[in-house]
Amino acid sequence: MSLTAFALNCTLKTSADSEKSSTDRLLGDLMAAMVPHGVKGEISRALDYDVKPGVLSDMGDGDDWPELRKKIVGADIFILGLPIWMGQPSSVAKRMLERMDAFLSETDAKGRMPAAGKVALVAIVGNEDGAHHCHAECFQALNDVGFTIPANSGIYWVGEAMGDVNYIDLPAAPEAVVGMIEMAASNAAHLAKLLKVKHYPGLAG
Repeated sequence: MSLTAFALNCTLKTSADSEKSSTDRLLGDLMAAMVPHGVKGEISRALDYDVKPGVLSDMGDGDDWPELRKKIVGADIFILGLPIWMGQPSSVAKRMLERMDAFLSETDAKGRMPAAGKVALVAIVGNEDGAHHCHAECFQALNDVGFTIPANSGIYWVGEAMGDVNYIDLPAAPEAVVGMIEMAASNAAHLAKLLKVKHYPGLAG
């Protein structure tokens, strides 16, 4: 069974910036690990789109969120990628999650939100501690709007406290991170296949 994945990189950099993104590299590693499980996908940078602040699925003229929303709900697996800043998920990631708040009121006849039956992963990079805290915030929000969270789906790399080495600077991913990525890819693909065959029933009519 073939599956699709869409990763949204919530770095503070646009694609036009000359500085490379560690979040991009981690997302790329994760996407590569999914290929053997029959998953094909794409990675987009959130800041390449003009996503207006708000909690609706369309905030009107100039809002690029509808395009991203279509990619998110159209994929079997959604991956939220983000850096840690000041111990928090990036402000860009928070805006994307705020826009998904609209899912709460967009249920179908059986009470299922647009993300029902979709699997979500969260990939985090940073040069400070806080990955578990950021995962907790993001996973709670994603679960609230209907995504299903697989086991061992928190992927992260954090460097030495107050260090200046980024994930993009490493000659190779550490063995522990590789194992984490491979387990998350396997679990996400497995769960997505199950949900694709047998969708959540929702509320009785």
